[in-house]
Amino acid sequence: MKNSNNNLNNKISDSADISRPWEKDNQAWWDWYVGLADNDFKEHEIINIAPLPDIVIPSDNEIISELAEPYHLTDDQINFFKKNGFIKLKKVFSPGAVLKLRSELINLLKKEFKVDPDKEAYDRFLSLEMIWPDNALLRSYVLSPRLGQISANLLEVSSVRLYHDNVLAKQSGCGRTPWHFDDHHFPLDTNDVVTAWAPVQPTPVEMGPLSFAYPLDVRKLVKDVTFEKTGTGYDSEVSKIFSKNNVSVNETPFELGEVSFHHNLNFHTASRNRTNRSRIALANTYYRDGARVINAPTMVSGDWQKFMPNIKPGEIAASPLNPICWPVKSKL
Repeated sequence: MKNSNNNLNNKISDSADISRPWEKDNQAWWDWYVGLADNDFKEHEIINIAPLPDIVIPSDNEIISELAEPYHLTDDQINFFKKNGFIKLKKVFSPGAVLKLRSELINLLKKEFKVDPDKEAYDRFLSLEMIWPDNALLRSYVLSPRLGQISANLLEVSSVRLYHDNVLAKQSGCGRTPWHFDDHHFPLDTNDVVTAWAPVQPTPVEMGPLSFAYPLDVRKLVKDVTFEKTGTGYDSEVSKIFSKNNVSVNETPFELGEVSFHHNLNFHTASRNRTNRSRIALANTYYRDGARVINAPTMVSGDWQKFMPNIKPGEIAASPLNPICWPVKSKL
């Protein structure tokens, strides 16, 4: 059962009361959430970065074949994840698979938001969720045996299900993502939850890659900080405590094909995108098969019933939209 050390409701006031469900759509949730980040609002010069590499793009069948191949994890890598709550793995995807995915995500974002996220800078954080059921190409990435196997091995569980996919685009000039941990976003009664964060372009530090605080136990330093649904107080206080205690933070570039995996108790953030290209990523969250929905999901869980239709609080989280991604069912 879940035993989070971070009390998000220890002082019930209007600013801290998150008990009611989220009543708006997914994009409105992200607009609200990134507004909780403490930004210094200094003017930053936008950096022009190199064009994307010109490489051969694989076919859909080649993608499916590639992502069915296993990815070998060493004991040292599994132990690193267990201790620190995150790990970055190189060559999870081939360069061609990454750029094919980026092209598809750009098309989806254009269709939904009526903007080209690479050419029209609105300083906004754009998000699309639950794309895989209606998109065969996205399905091959989201439900890929490779990501499922890595997630199960890192969590040291025998079977994992998909919580949801998430297309994330931090446009040029968009500010910080606040310090947070995912435990209270996912209304699951387990801590066997991991998110695979796959950027779909080379992602230098100037673009605002995910940054991870470690080791995993540093969350205990901020367990008494009260989450607030307005203002930047929570983000600011967490940052102050981490700085005071000299907490280590991994903020490093992502190579093409590199994917990070972070535990639901790992604290992470991302800095402002100071480049002329959108920082786009596909984030898929996987959890231990057999987990249940907690009894009282909050507004911080967003539109969770969209990801688990007809599943009620307290029930096993296993709707048709939460397929088992590992192990792969054998085909008769």
